[in-house]
Amino acid sequence: MRTYGFLSTHPPTRCGLATFNSALVEQLDGGVVRVDDGEVEQPAPPRVVHTWPSRTPGGWRAAAAALDGFDVAIIQHEYGIYPGADGEEVLPLLRRLTVPSIVVLHTVLTNPSERQRSLLTQIAGAAGAVVTMTNTARDRLLAGYAVDPAKVTVIPHGVAGPVGGATARRDRPHLLTWGLIGPGKGIEWTLRALALLQDLDPAPTYTVAGRTHPKVIEHQGEAYRSGLYQLGAELGISHTVDYQQVYLDQDALGALISSADVVVLPYDSREQVTSGVLIEAVAAGVPVVATPFPHAVELLTNGPGLLVPHRDPTALAAAIRRLLTEPGLADRLSRQSGAELRWPAVAASYGELADRLVAVRAEAVGAAA
Repeated sequence: MRTYGFLSTHPPTRCGLATFNSALVEQLDGGVVRVDDGEVEQPAPPRVVHTWPSRTPGGWRAAAAALDGFDVAIIQHEYGIYPGADGEEVLPLLRRLTVPSIVVLHTVLTNPSERQRSLLTQIAGAAGAVVTMTNTARDRLLAGYAVDPAKVTVIPHGVAGPVGGATARRDRPHLLTWGLIGPGKGIEWTLRALALLQDLDPAPTYTVAGRTHPKVIEHQGEAYRSGLYQLGAELGISHTVDYQQVYLDQDALGALISSADVVVLPYDSREQVTSGVLIEAVAAGVPVVATPFPHAVELLTNGPGLLVPHRDPTALAAAIRRLLTEPGLADRLSRQSGAELRWPAVAASYGELADRLVAVRAEAVGAAA
């Protein structure tokens, strides 16, 4: 059986990359080289075979050696998680590897700095294969970076099995946003929209579930969250908003999602090409109202949700009002995503890609012998 070495942040770190990597690891046989900020000494969780402290220069050498103990390396890429400017130390690691490598791109910027553009181009050149999770990200990569199209494969972000289903519906319409919280989430726009919906009978409630992002805590403390509390009080809607400052496990998250009438993703970003929250909402069959960040445009256009302009609470309120009051609209938009988005199918796609890389490597070695 083929074994896989995974390079990424990983639980107990709480971030989208760590959650994604953990889910993929559960489907494939292998071990994790965990990137850690090194601030808190933590015991290695199961499957972790090596820890790369991100504050330790040159740690890429030992990380590469650990990954070389597997048949294929799967590397999650985001500019901020590896040491060096824009995470540049992942590049010498890739060049040091002797096993085939797959780099999974979680961000593809439209207007990168020259350093970021050069770095990502070199990373793609050093990798055996590159994965984007949307066609939008693939198109952006090929248009803006010097990358061989033959190297790029689109494999969607995975989701767990069907969530909830037996959760009792609430007495009042329920709006939901979840994930790590911080500036850019756009929650303030939903609060303003909620104030415009108080004429509905019954008026909706709004749940904001998730802890503040660790990087936001590090640099800004809880200023963003405090600002949300203050805004809610000023708008007179504090009593309708439930802030659940917790990290939910899959069962608890599934129950919460299934209780929602509308998932609201009012992100300020115009760059986000991958959103695990969006995929989870769509897979759960809950209508989504989102701003037109790239993944939402790709998934929701003529699909299971409505798009509204960025930073426009009036448009946001109008879209939510439609879903709550227009007969049949929510049912038409609510649909289960296909089986191809479930983690077993997604992991199988990674396995097939790995098989192709190993076969190509074997042919090259045979030809050189």
